[in-house]
Amino acid sequence: MNAETFQKIAEDAYANLPARFKRAISNVVIFTEDFPDADTMEKMQAASAYDLLGLYQGWPLPERGSQYGGQPPDVIHLYRQPILAYCDAQSEDVNHCIRHVLVHEIGHYFGFSDEEMEVIECRM
Repeated sequence: MNAETFQKIAEDAYANLPARFKRAISNVVIFTEDFPDADTMEKMQAASAYDLLGLYQGWPLPERGSQYGGQPPDVIHLYRQPILAYCDAQSEDVNHCIRHVLVHEIGHYFGFSDEEMEVIECRM
């Protein structure tokens, strides 16, 4: 799958999130990239460029206080090649996987635990 198609699927996945979540999200940018960069891999202690499917970088909402302001946007990265490799290895639908990774990373923005994110995704 080429980068343009992958980006379109990610945009569609975001567009189809429940309105209550989209209304609560602000100052977040979503990037689709082929792989995480070397600094990210080192920081996340990833042994392989295929270990990370996505990443949230920013201040989760529950951690923001009066000192939060004038900050650059939070960033959600979706890594195309690792997601495609995972889908191929697991025989998983690419659209579903992109949506799952996006929801998971948005969950970090909201400060949700992995368990809370699983419940939310099941309800969507």
